[in-house]
Amino acid sequence: MIEEINKDRRRFLEFAAAVFATPALSVGDIAGSTSATDTVQEQEAIIPTGSFERLKQINAGVLNVSYGESGTKNGPPIILLHGWPYDIHCFADAAAILASKGYRVIAPYLRGYGPTHFISGQTPRNGQPSAIALDIVSFMDALKIPKAIIGGCDWGARTANIIAVLWPERCKAHVSVSGYLIGSQAAGKIPLTPSAEFLWWYQFYFATERGREGYDKNRLEFAKLIWRLASPKWSFDNSTFERSAAAFNNPDHVRIVVHNYRWRLGLAEGESMYDDFERRLGARPDINVPTITLEGDANGAPHPEPASYATKFSGKYLHRTITGGIGHNLPQEAPRDFAKAIIDVDGF
Repeated sequence: MIEEINKDRRRFLEFAAAVFATPALSVGDIAGSTSATDTVQEQEAIIPTGSFERLKQINAGVLNVSYGESGTKNGPPIILLHGWPYDIHCFADAAAILASKGYRVIAPYLRGYGPTHFISGQTPRNGQPSAIALDIVSFMDALKIPKAIIGGCDWGARTANIIAVLWPERCKAHVSVSGYLIGSQAAGKIPLTPSAEFLWWYQFYFATERGREGYDKNRLEFAKLIWRLASPKWSFDNSTFERSAAAFNNPDHVRIVVHNYRWRLGLAEGESMYDDFERRLGARPDINVPTITLEGDANGAPHPEPASYATKFSGKYLHRTITGGIGHNLPQEAPRDFAKAIIDVDGF
């Protein structure tokens, strides 16, 4: 146990060093209290520069959440949610566009990413989807945001879907890359075709102890491989990757990621406090908040075909396929198209 704690401390210190060494992640306006009712010092505006110039922190639910913010604090709020293995910088350019249009743009690091950390060492390092969604609702509560436009990609799109179903009063509208992504453990146990299973190779890898240890030891190489496979036509440079890769040094990152994929296959237990949420989500409910779904024409990651989920959106709905070799990380590869979808769905 002591060895594990020391290992986590080393990872946190390594991550902190990476944060302070990276200009795009300079930390400012961080609250020092640990009360669950902490607030953060707000600033009137952050000049959009294609990156989040400041990070803020706030206690929200079981987490102390780190988040980037752009725009004017009184603007209409937009919450942008990243996935795996990405971080808030997948929204940096889109956020700059949205901030220039008068929006307040907020991008939190999910549990297990970046400086976001659990307040208590006793809290289970749970990666199940409803837990992540409740994190974001608690985050909105902490920031006193009653309702927001929510946009997401990968885990973030699934989280946005879940909030739109379980807490529709908190979601004015949403943009979901790759559409309807709500699943369940029961669905995760159903075999797919061999070609479809092949795309999920990392899910099966994480189901093994070898996979957990391998990801822990090679998380940067692993993430870069996923980036290349999921976006085969995206020519990202090393600095772009390294800016996001710093977020994977979070001491809980591996546990959260591995638990998420094992939970989906029914190989790991969740927490009973989320049982009712998961029961409701298991019925694959329709989403009735205004929605735009997006898909890249070169998405190399597992994803459903747009026609398969069109009927799951019972409110005002529009789908767009973004062409030009756009892969899985659509907000970063096509930031103007993503930002336009946010602005357009606000008009719904």
